Amino acid sequence: MRVVIGAVSLAIAPGQWYVIMGPNGCGKSTLLDCIVGRHRPASGQIEIAGHSLIKDPLQAKRQLGYGCPPEGLPGLLTARQCLEVHAGAKGLAAIGTDVLQLAEELHFMPYLESFVDTLSLGTRQKLSVLLALIGDPKLIVFDEAFNGLDPASALVMKHHLRDRLERQAASLLLATHAIDIVEHYADRAGLLIDGAIKHEWTRQQIQTLRTTANGFEEALARAIG
Repeated sequence: MRVVIGAVSLAIAPGQWYVIMGPNGCGKSTLLDCIVGRHRPASGQIEIAGHSLIKDPLQAKRQLGYGCPPEGLPGLLTARQCLEVHAGAKGLAAIGTDVLQLAEELHFMPYLESFVDTLSLGTRQKLSVLLALIGDPKLIVFDEAFNGLDPASALVMKHHLRDRLERQAASLLLATHAIDIVEHYADRAGLLIDGAIKHEWTRQQIQTLRTTANGFEEALARAIG
């Protein structure tokens, strides 16, 4: 049996944006799959807004917003149907004005009645993010959520997420290779190597590294070795 994720201890405070980085195959997606309940860990505890994912999965998942991979979206449903199903799963009677407002800002509204399997990668990526934000989740989890997005849409989404964390005291966990997101938005960043977090940086440390000649990217490369 191969151990993919080892001794990982991670706490993300309300209002905090945490970025998890690492080389391909280091276990980032597996870690996220455990946190959102797609994989059951062999040991350890996972709590979301005070609810155990193992002992009380229903309540834990109601506090969770997970941006599933675009290829995992149900192709035979329309975008609106996907949003309505997610709203119903969160115990809501409607999608929510905040999510619809973001859909407007992302120029997604014309695609609401389109079937998912007819949407482009970027449009499906937008839908995945909108689905994750339904019900004001306390923990938002994304795996490379900005892949396939045009620069304008990516900027709208980054600003919305930053504002949401501050207004609603949500927490965000994002796995990404994008250095610019770490430098401009992350409150903390962790480097995952061989299934364990080998190094962490605070926002102050990240900002200090940005002012050096080689920047945060060079520091990350050295840490990866």
